Amino acid sequence: MLVIGAGPIGSYAALSLARLGYRVMVFERRPDVGLAVCCTGIVGKECLDRFPDANNAVVAEVNSTTLFSPTGRPLRLEKETAQAYVVDRPQFDKALAARAKGDGAEYMLSANVVEIVRRDRCVEVTVERDAERASYMGRVAILSTGFGGPLAEQMGLGKIKDFVVGTQARVQLKGLNEIECYFGQTIAPGFFAWLVPTSPGYGLVGLLTRRKSRVYLERLLSRLSDEGKIDSHDPAFTYGGIPLLPLRRTYAERVVVVGDAAGHAKPTTGGGVYYGLLGARAAANVLDSALRANDLSPRSLARYETEWRAVLAKELQLGYLARRMYENLSDGQIDRIFQFVERTGIHEKLLRAADSSFDWHAGAVLKALRDSIRFRPDRPK
Repeated sequence: MLVIGAGPIGSYAALSLARLGYRVMVFERRPDVGLAVCCTGIVGKECLDRFPDANNAVVAEVNSTTLFSPTGRPLRLEKETAQAYVVDRPQFDKALAARAKGDGAEYMLSANVVEIVRRDRCVEVTVERDAERASYMGRVAILSTGFGGPLAEQMGLGKIKDFVVGTQARVQLKGLNEIECYFGQTIAPGFFAWLVPTSPGYGLVGLLTRRKSRVYLERLLSRLSDEGKIDSHDPAFTYGGIPLLPLRRTYAERVVVVGDAAGHAKPTTGGGVYYGLLGARAAANVLDSALRANDLSPRSLARYETEWRAVLAKELQLGYLARRMYENLSDGQIDRIFQFVERTGIHEKLLRAADSSFDWHAGAVLKALRDSIRFRPDRPK
């Protein structure tokens, strides 16, 4: 069993299959697990409850967030109990890899998979390592390469058609201990920005946007420094592509695609850990059945796509619809939405709702669309 990519989704797939007794080899192109992570590390309580293997990476609980409109109007969201956690993402990745190794999975680092070829009874991968090439064979390949890797397209599965760039920097904080999110087309066009406290005295500032991400983040850092919230000191930036749509197909003969490589990320927030883990669990279950039946044909592995779509398709579709609608709003319209939400208390109703969830946004999107019938953001109220 060959797993390509040692992020949390690849490691969880490796862990699941190793626990089922399969021999698993994980290839990671970087020299260590957890390097070059561009992720804020916010995961929902439901995620860690269902996937507890990396709970030791939690650094903070989240039960409140303040949202800021383009003109600085604050809207505070708060619940009495923790709804999410901030995890140390490099440590989170390392913890899952350690669990996978503990159950027998092997890891090869600095190993860049440059080609996959299907053979009669196996798949063969070509790996570049230490300026040399070598080939490895397995019954199945799991592609967990993150967004933008060429291997899914090489397997005839196409490319993700819409995506956004996430940019982030680690900064020193000046007394802030709550998450803040900033909205506005001059801050993060079409998307949003954030400030997330992590370890004591430090935090992450980042944003999503389609273009000029560094320019917008530099502006935000300067603004937050002027407001006395951070001490930036020219921090290093990290970048990462985030899919807004899934692949048109996530399986082929002896191949499945998981995580960001498959497009299993929330179009609303860009978060991909929970959805990716759910997809990896589905992949492991389907592969176990297929391997026991010795049937790794596309017809057999199509059940993987059926299973993840049953869980995620509605969320991805409605989240993408909400995302595209938001991208077309002006700053004035966004401000009036803030005013409307505050005046009507929609946010409090959503927080009190029995189905309120940090991870599942389709219900909130549908409620917001129904409420919007009573409200036109292009008309002041």
